Amino acid sequence: MSSEGPKIVCFICNWVFCDKAEPATNQTQHIPPNVNIVRVMCIGRIDPVTVLETFEKGADGVLLVGCTPPDCHFVEGNLYAEYTVKMLKKLLALTGLEPKRVELCWHSPIEELELIHFIKDFAAQIQKFGYSPLARQKPDEKALLNVSAAKNAAADFRLRVLTGMERELTENLNVYGEKILQEEFDALLDEVIKAEFIRHKIRLLTKEKPMSVKEIAAITNMKPALVLRHIVNMRRKGMIALDHVERTTPLYRALEIY
Repeated sequence: MSSEGPKIVCFICNWVFCDKAEPATNQTQHIPPNVNIVRVMCIGRIDPVTVLETFEKGADGVLLVGCTPPDCHFVEGNLYAEYTVKMLKKLLALTGLEPKRVELCWHSPIEELELIHFIKDFAAQIQKFGYSPLARQKPDEKALLNVSAAKNAAADFRLRVLTGMERELTENLNVYGEKILQEEFDALLDEVIKAEFIRHKIRLLTKEKPMSVKEIAAITNMKPALVLRHIVNMRRKGMIALDHVERTTPLYRALEIY
């Protein structure tokens, strides 16, 4: 780790500052030089793809700072930020990066320098993990593939819709007068996240060159039968197609998604 410490990117809600004309005067003047502050209009508007791209470009950790609940200039922005970070942690775990490399904390303007303490504590946490494998001069290829797959999964319509509907599905009654239990929703979310991650990883692999089921299984450390099930699903969605057959072995290639 360099003398300056880990590379941290901190997305901060614009509304946590007391003085909107001079927002960085008192609360950010003591922030370490290795922490890059990015102000956003609402932390709930952060696209998970943006966070994963930040890791892809070599950040060691990402901290999101929003308004302390129930305060939110956009009413429910901090609630949706929680859902976003929940999804991001699950995706990071699949990539091999520590889920705690991304965190969400709340801050109020009246707390003044409490923000600095949050940032320093987070930096110390990242210090223990060490450099991200993507922070090297030559990023680790396996880690880069995994984060790219996670980024594409986060951009997928299915995952975005499911994440955005968590509150509605777990708090409101459906047409049968039932509510989905939180544990059931979390199990469903885990299943969908894992499936989308694997499918986008397969798509990235076959985008480089046509590959067989056995080749994909060897790289992804999965059973060929499971890889084949994913390929069948991907073919139905127009993500992948049969490229050609070598002797008796089918080779598949990725299709462009529009």
